[in-house]
Amino acid sequence: MRTLFFISLLFLFGCGEPANTEQPVLTPEEVSLGFFSAIYVDRNVEKAKQFVNEPLQEVLSHYHIAAAVQRNMLSLSMTNVEMEIDDIDIDFFRKFTKDVIVVVKMKGLKGGQPWIDDRTIRLHKIANKWIIVEILPEKRKVNG
Repeated sequence: MRTLFFISLLFLFGCGEPANTEQPVLTPEEVSLGFFSAIYVDRNVEKAKQFVNEPLQEVLSHYHIAAAVQRNMLSLSMTNVEMEIDDIDIDFFRKFTKDVIVVVKMKGLKGGQPWIDDRTIRLHKIANKWIIVEILPEKRKVNG
């Protein structure tokens, strides 16, 4: 009788829902805004590393602090930053695309003065996860 009770308890507690430890799949827009938000709003380089590939993680580790990343890697030191997606080069066929370029528009203060600028990044889809693989060099200065 005890054996039957013990086996019943095993089935009762062992047959529950599996724990879902997977994080939801982020869109290219969410990954882009997450990265820039980690650098400009949260000022947390470690948080930003989750959105980039291994070579960019090494570069981020080299700079240690968000202010150095802003200044040297992104060439744009700003405070009080608000961000939005300005342009993305994918459309209806998004699920078939493996390479995306996203332009993030940032508004904030640069040297205490209002400033509007943008940064362009390239993302690749690797194992159903969008990841930043390149920060594209800016071709021109923007303010407005």
